[in-house]
Amino acid sequence: MRLSARNQIKGTVVEVKKGATTSHVRVDIGGGQIVTSSITNEAVDDLGIKTGSKATVVIKASDVMIAVD
Repeated sequence: MRLSARNQIKGTVVEVKKGATTSHVRVDIGGGQIVTSSITNEAVDDLGIKTGSKATVVIKASDVMIAVD
């Protein structure tokens, strides 16, 4: 598959936490870094995502915000 998004990081799924309609998928991208994505439960099921699965994190955003107290 080819995508226009250039921010693609390969990793391994370390946790899938399902809620009522949405899952939080945690992906270890190496170096002790974890990226968390919030996707539908249907997407998790359709893609067969589970702990230990290989996955690619794709980040496509026009803004990146940071806030501090």
